[in-house]
Amino acid sequence: MLNDPRSHGLWEKTAPAAPKTTKLVGDHKADVVIVGGGYTGLSAALHLAESGTSVILLEGKEIGFGGAGRNVGLINAGMWVMPDDLPGELGAVHGERLLELLGNGPSAVMDIIERHGISCELERAGTLHCSVGATGQKEIEARAEQWQRRGAPVELLNAGETERKIGTGVYTGSLLDKRAGTLQPLAYARGLATAAMKAGATLHTSSPVTGYDRHGDTHGNGWRVATADGSVTAQWVIVATDAYSEGPFKAVREEQVHLPYFNFATVPLSHNLRKTILAERQGCWDTKDILSSFRMDQAGRLVFGSVGALRGTGLAVHKSWAHRALKSIFPQIGDIEFECEWYGKIGMTSNALPRFHKFAPGVIGFSGYNGRGIAPGTVFGKTLANHILGQINEEQLPLPLTEPEAPAFRTLKEAWYEAGAQVAHLAGARF
Repeated sequence: MLNDPRSHGLWEKTAPAAPKTTKLVGDHKADVVIVGGGYTGLSAALHLAESGTSVILLEGKEIGFGGAGRNVGLINAGMWVMPDDLPGELGAVHGERLLELLGNGPSAVMDIIERHGISCELERAGTLHCSVGATGQKEIEARAEQWQRRGAPVELLNAGETERKIGTGVYTGSLLDKRAGTLQPLAYARGLATAAMKAGATLHTSSPVTGYDRHGDTHGNGWRVATADGSVTAQWVIVATDAYSEGPFKAVREEQVHLPYFNFATVPLSHNLRKTILAERQGCWDTKDILSSFRMDQAGRLVFGSVGALRGTGLAVHKSWAHRALKSIFPQIGDIEFECEWYGKIGMTSNALPRFHKFAPGVIGFSGYNGRGIAPGTVFGKTLANHILGQINEEQLPLPLTEPEAPAFRTLKEAWYEAGAQVAHLAGARF
């Protein structure tokens, strides 16, 4: 994307074409203007347009350019934070409300895919959170108990059951979440964009927002959102830029510490190997501090990722480690070539939970998905649409209102994460 093969890798290579869009030129009016063409913005655009609301979405680069087009493609339920810990972080009302919303998030994604016929390699086989050692096993046992107590369809698997699911004996166990699944993330974003446009939304790409100000009478009714070549006047502004925020909404980016994450995709595995590795097509990630993830795409490519940036010395370090790690986890795979390589940024908040911000009356947004963007982005986009439509008020939102707050030593932490990942991967084998 934008002539950079390491920005979206396999996903750009295999996704259906994006719908035709143009740059915003001239002055326009709408009920709602949305800034950002990722899952949140596209979901909001779709649900608003379906209600008959006039919507214009402005994307600075291309649809799915940020995390929406680069991530692993795991449709997870919940967040990293343990279910029992959410009420302590957000309060009892918001904590349980968020758990219910995000617990049902994967089914909401899958319903949209089915309803709009989105071609995005959807797999409904669930995900496996794989434990490494005794500490990792305790973590997934606690997570299983807390979700099961809430009636979630999650199942704790022992080492043998995990080996039969994945095709490796390196894990002490795993947590199977039957709510979850995998998809082709850029294809899903482009499918949402197509559905939103069919419903009546207008989408403009290559249209970065340069500013916004009050528009209207002396009471300041409405907002004028400007780009280099045009503007949109609307009553509501949805800020859906998240980790890639810049310009007038850079406070969203500054509230997050960027964690780099890369993926390599192998050439398609042979049919015999596909029978022994992820035969049921679950998506996986482990409990290590510097975690790894892996899943299969529809053509049988194994997508393997971890923390790190594929630039400078990081490219050779992480690529060499990925080869060693894959052979350690799956000895049967032998020496295999990588077909694609790419990386992006995960925006981490101070408590690993998302945020709801009101930048001004009528200027609102959710952000801070901490590597869990697919389901949260989709349901938060719908939630914003419902709020604007008057179906839920601010007190009924799944998150409390907070002000953006930049973490201390953000730049140093980001440099440390990138360098630390290289150090960890330089000599490390996977197990």
